[in-house]
Amino acid sequence: MRELVYYVAVSLDGYIGAPDDTFDAFPMQGDHIDMIVRDYTDTLPTLALEALGMTPDLTRFDTVLMGWNTYVAGGPHPPGGPYGHLKQYVFSRNHTDVEPAVTIPNESPVEHARKLKQENGSGIWLAGGGILASELVDEIDRLIIKVNPILLGSGKRIFAEREYAPMRAELIASTPYRSGVVINEYAR
Repeated sequence: MRELVYYVAVSLDGYIGAPDDTFDAFPMQGDHIDMIVRDYTDTLPTLALEALGMTPDLTRFDTVLMGWNTYVAGGPHPPGGPYGHLKQYVFSRNHTDVEPAVTIPNESPVEHARKLKQENGSGIWLAGGGILASELVDEIDRLIIKVNPILLGSGKRIFAEREYAPMRAELIASTPYRSGVVINEYAR
C-alpha cells in the first residue's frame, strides 16, 4: 500500500508560511537545499527542474496533494501545473480555476487519499497546507519535517486547530545541516 507523506518546511514556532501564505523567510540556500535537490527531486516544481536540467525519477513521490492556498502560493503556473511531472490534486470548497493537468476531486480529502493509497505507484506527497493536513491527519503514514532556524511569530500552522486527539509518531531519523535546518522523519 502506498504511503501518504506530509513533507513540509516549518519554522521553529510551528508555521509553514507567513500570514499572507508566502514562505520566502525560509532559507533557500545552504547544504539542506543540496539534499533536497538530490534526494527529493520529485518535490521540485516543474519550472525548477527545467531550469536545473533535471528529470525526476518519481521513486519517492508520483502524486501530490495540496490545499488551495498551497497551490496558489507559487503564483501563475505553467499549463501542466506547478508539478507537471506528478499527478496533482488540489482540494478546495470554493475554487475550480486550475490548469487542465490539475484535478480538484469531487470527494473528501480522506476518501480521495484512501483511494490513492490503494493504487499502484510510489508515495503520495501531502504538500500542505495546515487545514488539509488536519483533515488528513489520520491518513498520514509518515511526516518529514524540515525545521528551519527561524521564528515567524504568526502565519499558517503546520496543522490547523482540530479536536483534541493526540497522534503518536516514532522518530525514524533526524539530520542536522550546517544551514541550521534539521530534517526530522517520523513514522506512524
